[in-house]
Amino acid sequence: MQVISSKENEIIKHIRKLKDKKYRDECNEYIIEGVKLVEEAVKENAKIKQVIICEDTTRTYEIPTHTMLEIAKYDCIYVTNKIFNLITQVTNPQGIMAIVKKDSENNEIDFSQDIIVVLDDVQDPGNLGTILRTVDSIGLNQIIVSKGTADAYNSKVVRSTMGAIFRIKVIEVENLSETIKQMRKHRFKLLVTSLQTNNSIYDINFNKKIIVIGNEANGVSEEIQNMADEKAKIPMLGKTESLNASVAAGVVLYEYVRQKISKNTK
Repeated sequence: MQVISSKENEIIKHIRKLKDKKYRDECNEYIIEGVKLVEEAVKENAKIKQVIICEDTTRTYEIPTHTMLEIAKYDCIYVTNKIFNLITQVTNPQGIMAIVKKDSENNEIDFSQDIIVVLDDVQDPGNLGTILRTVDSIGLNQIIVSKGTADAYNSKVVRSTMGAIFRIKVIEVENLSETIKQMRKHRFKLLVTSLQTNNSIYDINFNKKIIVIGNEANGVSEEIQNMADEKAKIPMLGKTESLNASVAAGVVLYEYVRQKISKNTK
C-alpha cells in the first residue's frame, strides 16, 4: 500500500485547491469529509472520483468494515497523519474524505413539483445547508439559487446538508427575476414572505408556488418583492419580528407538508 507523505504531491495540491470556489467551479468537483457523508455518497451513487484515507484512522474514529468494503471499489489513496491534517477542513477529522464530481449535467428546472424553492442571496453556509436538508426532507429534488447565494459546495454547506447535497439539484441562475418570469409561464405563482401584509402563511394554498427565501439581513430583494403574486408572513406571538432564514424556510415548507398530508387523508 502506497502512502502519500509529501504535500508537494499533485493530488494533495489538487485537494487543497478545492477549498477555493473558483477552483471547484473550474474542476466541477468538491470535497466531502467524514464517514457519514462518504457512506451517503456511496449509497446515492454520487460520482466519487477518489477516496482519501488517513493511514491511522483509529486515532479518532474507526471506519466500519462494511464502509471500507464499499469504498474499496473506488480509487483509494492513503496519506500520512500529517498530510491528512493538512488537507482536512474539520476540527476533529474522522480520517476519510472523497473528491466528488458535481452533478451539473442537467440544470433544467423540474416543473412537475408542487412548489419550487428559490434562495435570494442567502449568505450563511450553515443556513444554506440546513435549507437544502429541509428541502430534501419534504420530498423536493431541486432548489434555485441566485448568483449571490453562498456556494452550495462549500465544505460547511456540504457537511450541514447531512447527505442531502447528493439528492438535491442546485440550479444557480444568473438573473433571478428572469428565471422567475420563466417559471411563471408554467403556471406557478410567486410567494414571498413579508412583514408588509396581513396575510399569514396559513392562509396560502401551497399549490404551484415559487417560494422565495431572502437574504439574512435584508430579506427578499425589492425587485423580487415587487414581482410577488402573493405575500405572507409567519405569525409570531412574541416581540421578535423575524426569524433566522433556515428556520423561516422550515416553518413555511412544513405548512406545505401539512396541507399535502391533509389533502391526502381526505
